[in-house]
Amino acid sequence: MEPVVTPQEMGDIDGEAPEPVEVLIDRAGWATARAAIGLLGRRYGARVLVMAGKGNNGADGRSAARYLSRSGVQCQVVGPGGAGAGPHRFDLVVDAAFGTGFHGSYEPPDVGLAPVLAVDIPSGVDGLTGTIGGGALAAVATITFAGLKPGLLLEPGRSLAGAVTVADIGLDCSRARIWHLGPADLEASWPRPGVTAHKWQRAVWVVGGRPGMLGAPSLAAAGAARGGAGYVAVSTPGQAGSGPLPVESVVRPVGDRWGAEVVAGQARFRALVVGPGLATDGGTGAEVRAVIAGTPERGLVLDGGALDAVAVDPSVLAARVVPAVLTPHDGELARLIGRRPGPDRIAEVRDAAARLRAVVLAKGPTTVAADPAGQVLVSTAGDQRLASAGTGDVLAGLVGACLAGGLAPLEAAGLAAELHGRAARAGHRRGFVASDLPLLVADYLER
Repeated sequence: MEPVVTPQEMGDIDGEAPEPVEVLIDRAGWATARAAIGLLGRRYGARVLVMAGKGNNGADGRSAARYLSRSGVQCQVVGPGGAGAGPHRFDLVVDAAFGTGFHGSYEPPDVGLAPVLAVDIPSGVDGLTGTIGGGALAAVATITFAGLKPGLLLEPGRSLAGAVTVADIGLDCSRARIWHLGPADLEASWPRPGVTAHKWQRAVWVVGGRPGMLGAPSLAAAGAARGGAGYVAVSTPGQAGSGPLPVESVVRPVGDRWGAEVVAGQARFRALVVGPGLATDGGTGAEVRAVIAGTPERGLVLDGGALDAVAVDPSVLAARVVPAVLTPHDGELARLIGRRPGPDRIAEVRDAAARLRAVVLAKGPTTVAADPAGQVLVSTAGDQRLASAGTGDVLAGLVGACLAGGLAPLEAAGLAAELHGRAARAGHRRGFVASDLPLLVADYLER
């Protein structure tokens, strides 16, 4: 996991550094110069424009210019607006106009077709939210220092940053409370059955669906099975069967008053996934809340229709021993918090997790998971392929598999999101459907 620090946290870390700020600027300048040379592919004769502002970010840029000049690169240093650059053709632009603490509006100069290397963050991008107030130069690469910044992970900052490299300049980010996940975390922490494992040790029970929405619990069941669950049962309230289930799944009939049945039968299951395709009427809500209240120590994922039950009465989550994992998309998150989320996505998810006393896994281009204590895991693994009906049901099943495998709720949520996105990247760029995902998950886990 890579640490992610907000601009304010980064300022505190800078202030606590044992070295003088001049030393840190020199290290940042050297790291920037190396990154620039890597992009140039050559030194002698190359022309580089450095846009440098007044703060530490500009100082980093000016330091980089000194190192580049010593290496045979022709550097021209100008202000943040690019004035004085002249009509020359440049091989690279180093954007050190404004750093992560920038607020307001910025209109970048026209730099033609020259590639841009951003220092810490593309100028004009809010380091906390990833939003832009005016414009920003799209970078082919960004070099940032000590740790990632939220604005590099949240759109549109994420797309504007290009390939991001974190340079170690001797600052301590070990107290970070936000962490960015990657493939190494899946390799290290995804639950694997031991040699003495049996199916009931990793059993998952999926409850969901209604007439016309029978595919949702089927996709959740497939996600759970391919994610490592040893036994998957599926129940659709009031239905004798369910949709086209994976052949390995077991249909477990329940009636219309199914909450008490799930509570009574929970003991053999390590995790419950409730809500994919579930109705959102008042009667259903009462059954969902009965399950939440009656399974305080069971791993529990709440998705789809179950989230509406929580929105009506979130207090039902407060008494749980093992926090439930809620998996809302943005519309469902708005219903859970009672308003449209603001631009600071991480803060919004953190606040929701604290108020709901649950782990909240907010799905989107950047998926953010937070627990009630304020710890956050971020995944940027997914892409536009996941903007397809049913992929969220597969994710709910993957979270259930993680919980059944023994992971804590926050870790289960974050790793499931990371695997979900990584697996989808191997799918068709066009024509991708949710039912492609479970087998892609299994393929990824075999790498």
